[in-house]
Amino acid sequence: MERREFIQKSLAGGLVSIVGLKGWSMVREQSNKSDILGFNHLPSKTEKTMNTVLHKATSRGKADHGWLKSRHTFSFASYQDPDRMGFGKLRVLNDDNVQAGKGFGKHPHNNMEIISIPLEGDLEHRDSMNNVAVIKEGDVQVMSAGSGLYHSEFNKNVDKEVKFLQIWVFPNKRNVEPRYDQIEINELRTENEFYQILSPNPEDQGVWIHQNAWFHLGDFNKQTRLDYNLKAQGNGVYVFVIKGTASVNGQALEERDGYGLWDIEKVNIEADAESRLLLMEVPMR
Repeated sequence: MERREFIQKSLAGGLVSIVGLKGWSMVREQSNKSDILGFNHLPSKTEKTMNTVLHKATSRGKADHGWLKSRHTFSFASYQDPDRMGFGKLRVLNDDNVQAGKGFGKHPHNNMEIISIPLEGDLEHRDSMNNVAVIKEGDVQVMSAGSGLYHSEFNKNVDKEVKFLQIWVFPNKRNVEPRYDQIEINELRTENEFYQILSPNPEDQGVWIHQNAWFHLGDFNKQTRLDYNLKAQGNGVYVFVIKGTASVNGQALEERDGYGLWDIEKVNIEADAESRLLLMEVPMR
């Protein structure tokens, strides 16, 4: 499927401008927001009876559009599973690979906190708030879509793929003024410990969002053991293995596996090999 067809289907009912890296212009026309991917996001009503959920890497949704290859931990676009509509307030976890020079044309969002974590390459961002930026490995980007915005994302490179995680979290405030931020996180790294990259507090380390959520990254040597203590009552933790293997409360995880836990106060983590983990603490209701 070509980029034009992909975005037209994913954003059915909206007006999308498919553009290159140059000549980007604003789209002002109104659209039927109720039909657009990125508008009126609804949390899953699925009831869970256990306090853990395991998502193996191979069980994720898969999309191959040629220019874009993506794996979806939770339901997204053409991948729909009523049992995988998110984890608490964590709604989307996409593992995206975009071909050189390709990308997502201008498209809308509202009332969602959108976090991007590049893993390889350079991703160029442009939005209706007049932000133009390139995010790369070692950065984290956040957008509070709030009352509504448009943005595009393109692979800045002409000779290699860009790989990044795109994560959506439901906000605790609706229709806020849209905002954008990005920071370098390399200086925050601490070996064999989790380091915070996101929180609800603008004064804290990392970026912030409109939600009682905390994200941490960790780069661990083999046989590193540590505990993570949850910061807020009613929150759960979703652990995503970016690289390597690890055990979380005794559950063995491999690369790109995800494991969610709730109704707990802390999580025990052991790196079984050199590993990189993303830990996302989010409200469950």
